[in-house]
Amino acid sequence: MERRAARVLTALLVLTDAAMAASAFALGYALRLQSEYADIAPFGSYLGMMLIHATIIVLVFAFYRLYHRQRATSHIDELYSIFGAASVGTIVAIALIWLIYKNQLDYPRLMMVYTWLLTIILVWLGRIVHSRVQWWLQSRGYNESRLLIVGTGDIGRMILQKIRQSPGLGYRVIGFIDDNGAPSNVLGVPVLGNTDDLSRLIREHYIDEVIIALPEASHQDILAIIACCEPTRVTIRVFPDVFQIMASEVSIGDLSGLPLLTIRDVALRGWKLAVKRATDIVGSAVALILLSPLMLLIAILIKLDSPGPVFYVQERMGLDAKAFKMLKFRSMRTDAEAETGPVWASPNDPRRTRLGTIIRRFSLDELPQLINVLVGDMSLVGPRPERPVFVEQFKRSIPRYMDRHREKAGITGWAQINGLRGDTSIIERTKYDLWYIENWSLLLDLKILVRTILRIFSDRQAY
Repeated sequence: MERRAARVLTALLVLTDAAMAASAFALGYALRLQSEYADIAPFGSYLGMMLIHATIIVLVFAFYRLYHRQRATSHIDELYSIFGAASVGTIVAIALIWLIYKNQLDYPRLMMVYTWLLTIILVWLGRIVHSRVQWWLQSRGYNESRLLIVGTGDIGRMILQKIRQSPGLGYRVIGFIDDNGAPSNVLGVPVLGNTDDLSRLIREHYIDEVIIALPEASHQDILAIIACCEPTRVTIRVFPDVFQIMASEVSIGDLSGLPLLTIRDVALRGWKLAVKRATDIVGSAVALILLSPLMLLIAILIKLDSPGPVFYVQERMGLDAKAFKMLKFRSMRTDAEAETGPVWASPNDPRRTRLGTIIRRFSLDELPQLINVLVGDMSLVGPRPERPVFVEQFKRSIPRYMDRHREKAGITGWAQINGLRGDTSIIERTKYDLWYIENWSLLLDLKILVRTILRIFSDRQAY
């Protein structure tokens, strides 16, 4: 049933892409017709060209494996893939059209440009609509994927909670597998047996996917579990261990002929630093200009709501573990830490002011950090800065914690958009921060910024 539903959704995606590509061609013709040099044949003469364009786009997309979509697909990543595939497809279509219609029908160059740009935009929008429909159907059981989780520890529980928070992914957790004497159920999901029973349980429960959530397991243990799944046609996913999640692409070098692997590297070097800094300056300046009326309104409301300053200035640790003064709108009483000392905020924190409850809920208290970005203390995207007192605690107990200070701190980051903010696991946050540092790209920053904006109204860790 799951495979049949997947084929139906894929066929629908192919038709959507073809329809959007054909629409892009038709709209390109219409735009060209509106130009002052509208010496162009009737649209009926171009129907063959439109068919060629739509067909080639679909074939090139298939070559680029754009019809092998994951259940959780980033729209930003998909736009990047569509841009490359649509560009190649348009060039191939133009070449084929020229060969077929040579000396018969003109294909104006301006119309080619319109068609190319519109193909990228319309196909992307069509895929966004398709993904929304797919998520809606999957949240109601269509294209359901039956899932087993191997491991009942923190990682296994976290995976279960992520799946429950995203019903649109279409996963149904059938049960857990555990070798360590776990209770009969975990968070309401039954523990069905141990890894020796895995092959039988996959067949009995018609399992489609198995997630191995044992980050500390040895490679031999992981291979043994995979071997148990081999007789079945099940998809196997493995939650990465500390080595995998912290390391970027491994490069091979040598030391006088002795091969060495480089696994601890920083992606943000050389000209990339200049690009990121330029992006920070432009982005923070534009944001400050656009948001200045809102920031002025918040400042006035803070003064009217409670006694004390508008801004809360706090010392944080940034690049190279150097302290800087981070700005925030004051959202708590001025004596908030008089009795407790430095502590993290908590849900329903009694120290918050009435206005503070609102602006913290939507992260508006962090808007002044755009000033920190503009002057160079912070970046738009990077590891969230911690207070010196917490850094002293964490660096003694968390491996490689201080490596997260090899880049500027950010207003938002990879860990934050993945739900790791506030009173959450510092170890997991550190892993995500290090992955970001070692895999930085401008596209990744853009994706994080877009997802941050989309999370403003749904972030449950904002308190």
